[in-house]
Amino acid sequence: MSKRILITGAAGYIGHQLGNRLARDFYVIGTDIRSRDDVDFPLQVMDIRDAGLTELLKREQITHVVHLASILQASKDRERDFDIDVNGTHNVLKACVEAGVQQLTVTSSGAAYGYHPDNPAWIDEQDAIRGNREFAYSDHKRQIEELLARYRREHPALAQLIFRPGTVLGTETRNQITNLFESKRVLAIKGSDSPFVFIWDQDVLAAMEMGIREDKQGIFNMAGDGALTMHEIAQRLNKPLMTVSPWLLKSALQVAKWLGKPTGPEQINFLRYRPVLSNRRLKEEFGYQLQKTSAETFEYFIEQRGLRQ
Repeated sequence: MSKRILITGAAGYIGHQLGNRLARDFYVIGTDIRSRDDVDFPLQVMDIRDAGLTELLKREQITHVVHLASILQASKDRERDFDIDVNGTHNVLKACVEAGVQQLTVTSSGAAYGYHPDNPAWIDEQDAIRGNREFAYSDHKRQIEELLARYRREHPALAQLIFRPGTVLGTETRNQITNLFESKRVLAIKGSDSPFVFIWDQDVLAAMEMGIREDKQGIFNMAGDGALTMHEIAQRLNKPLMTVSPWLLKSALQVAKWLGKPTGPEQINFLRYRPVLSNRRLKEEFGYQLQKTSAETFEYFIEQRGLRQ
């Protein structure tokens, strides 16, 4: 049977590009809470929590689902974010099982491992998924992974392909992390290298496409070779490095929270203890050959965005 693919979050940055790539050879339909015109496949406005998702999968005879819909930036409504991220994913899983979908591809995140001082130097896919309760995004990814593990035990007929990306960068990437690189100074915390692993958005798309085409399953980190410390990032941006003590930054974050900013002192660990992802399994077991290293990805990003000072 020819693959028939549904993508949730298909109007998003990765979703619309993946859909356009796959639509060259397969039947693709997308769902999202918003529409867009630059897609080569039908895009239906639908919330992932919608009970009608099962009927849509059955009506379109969907064989493969790519679940990309997610809350990337936490709002002030934690319950709403949880309902979309975790309950929404649960609805997708139930719909896939009821509709007899063959493969589910999910983008989790390296954030699912959590930001902890005792993280391994290089995190492997078999290391614990701990998340952080204080970070909604990290905590929800942890709960989603626990939900996926339960469905692997209870519904083995639904093959799962799970990717855990590090920091994704491309020509048009804009988010809270890229804001750090656009500042006049690069912020570092005393006593912490806080390295970043980067992956080129086109590597993300190509690996996902490969996994769907070849019906792969398993769990794989997504990161380019190597990592960059904040000192190395500052050098590449040709910007001054501002190193501050943890207690001073924590105080500043508390003041920002009092002033109504979407931040707080609990976010200091996000900068101190970043999970550094090993890509060994992606290369050796999954079989994907990365086009750019972490350093090459970052260089490409700053050149495309003109961020070198």
